[in-house]
Amino acid sequence: MTEASKERLSGKATVREIFDVATEFERVAHRFYSELIPNVSKNIRWLVEELAEEELEHVELFSNLGKNPEVESVMAAEIARPVADSKFSDCVHTPDLGANPDDQAVLQYALMRESAAMDQYTELAESAPEGPLKEAFVFLANEETKHKAELEKIYYEIVHSGGV
Repeated sequence: MTEASKERLSGKATVREIFDVATEFERVAHRFYSELIPNVSKNIRWLVEELAEEELEHVELFSNLGKNPEVESVMAAEIARPVADSKFSDCVHTPDLGANPDDQAVLQYALMRESAAMDQYTELAESAPEGPLKEAFVFLANEETKHKAELEKIYYEIVHSGGV
């Protein structure tokens, strides 16, 4: 059994592993939403543009954190792997929504991503060492919670009002 397999089974991960997955999660989301913009209906184009912008801000947050000496000093530390980790990690793989994605499918995917991020960052905020990394996870958990609530409202307005 490899060391990586043992670590996964033990429920522990290094801060670096968690950090790298979270950074990739945000990078993939930014690319996905950016590429989706010209293909979505005008009904939700503004929303997809906003999502792409928010994900880019998260990528920049992780980039800046990676340069912080306080964060660098805790990268080798082990913390509890979040329960939601596999669901979160799965979001690094994006679906093919086709050339003309249905508004409902886009909203459902965005809601799933926001939910996975909210769960992941909430758990990480609870287990990360005190300092800028913990503060970033608290910030991201709050951001994703707000995004999810906003998306649920939009989903209800568009899908349940006969918009889709």
